[in-house]
Amino acid sequence: MKIAFFIAAALMVALALALLLLPLLRHGRRQGHSRHIFVLALVIAFVLPLSAAGLYLLVGTPVALDGVPSQQKMTADIDQAIHKLRAHLTTHPDDVQGWMLLAQAATDMQQPDEAHEAYDRVLALTPNNATAMVGWAETDAMVREDHRIQGRARVLLQQAVKLEPNNQRGLWLLGISQFQADQYAQAAATWRLLQPLLTPGSKVAQAVATQIAMADARAGHVPADAASPSSATTVSTPASTAASTALTVQVSLAPALKNKLKPGDTLFVYARAEHGPPMPLAVAKLPASRLPATVRLTDAMGMLPQMKLSSARQVYVGARVSHSGQAIAQSGDLEGDAGVVAVDSNAPVKIVIDHIHG
Repeated sequence: MKIAFFIAAALMVALALALLLLPLLRHGRRQGHSRHIFVLALVIAFVLPLSAAGLYLLVGTPVALDGVPSQQKMTADIDQAIHKLRAHLTTHPDDVQGWMLLAQAATDMQQPDEAHEAYDRVLALTPNNATAMVGWAETDAMVREDHRIQGRARVLLQQAVKLEPNNQRGLWLLGISQFQADQYAQAAATWRLLQPLLTPGSKVAQAVATQIAMADARAGHVPADAASPSSATTVSTPASTAASTALTVQVSLAPALKNKLKPGDTLFVYARAEHGPPMPLAVAKLPASRLPATVRLTDAMGMLPQMKLSSARQVYVGARVSHSGQAIAQSGDLEGDAGVVAVDSNAPVKIVIDHIHG
C-alpha cells in the first residue's frame, strides 16, 4: 500500500514539475539557453523530495539495512546533478536561472557560502531580482559570525519588500534585522504587514504574533527599578510564551570586576546549541547597570524562526558585558558562563561574570 501511494505521489510530482518546467524550457530555448540547464533543474527538483520519500519507506523496517545502497545512490545522483550544474555555469556564467537553481540547491544542502556567492552572481546580472535579494540577505546572516542582518543585507531587504510588498520571507527577515538593531517598534510594524499574508491560526502566524508581542513589549516596557543599579531586576517575555520552553538565568558580577564596569555597557545573556552554529537560540540584551539581573530566555528571543531554544536538548549558557554594545566578543569584555545545561531544567541557571575576554 505504501509503495503504491509513493508511486502515485511520484507520478503527480513529475506531472506538476513537467507543467511548471516545460514552459520554462520552451522559453529558454527561444532565448538561446541550453536545454541542459533545464534538465538539471528537473533532476534536482525531482530527486530531492523523492529521496526523502524513499528514506521514509525504509525507516522502521528490517529491510532498512538493505536500503543503504539506494540512499547512497540518491545522494550520488544529487551530487552529480549539482556538479554538472556548476560545470554548466563555468561555461555559461550569464545564466541567471542556473545561478538561482544553484543558490537554492546549495541552501537546501546547507551550504550557505556557495548559496551566498550564487545569489551574488544573480544580483550582478539582475539587480532588481527580489528573490535573490532576500536569498542573499538570509545567507549573508548565515555566514556571518554574529549572524546579524545589517549593511547591504538590510538595504537589499528594504528594496525587495518595496518591489514585492507581499514578499513574506523579505518582511520576516527585515523585521528580524530591525529587532536586532533594537528598533522594536519598526520590527513590530514590519511584522504586522506580514500577518495578513499568513494562514490564520497556523504555526507561522502564531510565531509572528509572538514576535510582535515581544517587540511591542521591548519598545514600550520601562522597568520601575531601572534607575537603581544595585537592585536585582527581571526581564521576562510576553504572557503568550510563558508556557513555552524557558530558562531562568541569574547573572551577577564578581566583586573583583566591578571597577571594570563602564557607563553605557551592555549585558548580553544567551543560550546556544551545545553542538552546532554559534548563533544564539535565545538572547537577551539589557543595560549592564542593572546587574545583578534575572533573565528568562524563551523561544521568542531567538534570532531566526528555525533556531529556537526548544529545538535543542542541551545548551551552553553564557553572559557578557560588552563595552562596545556589540554582540561579538571583543578584547576587554567581561564574561562568565554556566557551561552546558538541560533546556528542560527548572532550576535557575546561575552565572558569575568573573573573567575578561582576551
